[in-house]
Amino acid sequence: MSDAYSLYSDFNCPFCYAMHERLHEMKLLDRCEWRGVQHAPHLPRPMKSRQGSLGAELRREVTLVQRLAPGLSIALPVGKPNTRPAIEQAAALLRRNRSQGMAFVRETYLAFWCEGRDISDPAVLRQLVEQGEGPPESLERVDDESRQMAQEWEAAWHETGQAGVPLIVSPEGELLVGCVPAEQIRLFFA
Repeated sequence: MSDAYSLYSDFNCPFCYAMHERLHEMKLLDRCEWRGVQHAPHLPRPMKSRQGSLGAELRREVTLVQRLAPGLSIALPVGKPNTRPAIEQAAALLRRNRSQGMAFVRETYLAFWCEGRDISDPAVLRQLVEQGEGPPESLERVDDESRQMAQEWEAAWHETGQAGVPLIVSPEGELLVGCVPAEQIRLFFA
């Protein structure tokens, strides 16, 4: 997809989830190459319940996303998980079959932001793959090439000079940062 837009995104970011759903509704995801990155690699596996200031920050983020995307289905999760396992699983699936990989990406966002499931848990990821892939023998294992792909996504994201997500990079190198209104997205893709 040389003429594709690069969409840098993290599963545990509510703004990324909102942008992903907006692009899905606008039928623009087919023009994007989804690239999972960890904007908070320090987060634990398994996910821990957020207390104090971290819990307040998560509540603020979800409240802000509800204002930015009023129709979006989103629930306040108990915490934020480490997303490396989910990103590597997405890479494995995307390498084999883009449409199945993108279905996994969407289901992973929904599992976390609507159901509060711990997407750092290998059992949860296995369930998400199975629900989109069929019988267990068809599961795509995460291998060294998939891990390498995820590392390349991370490196390319850092090379943009941006620290935040979501981030969309046009084929010409122009940047769209954050969860922006639909009209701004339309103009960016025009």
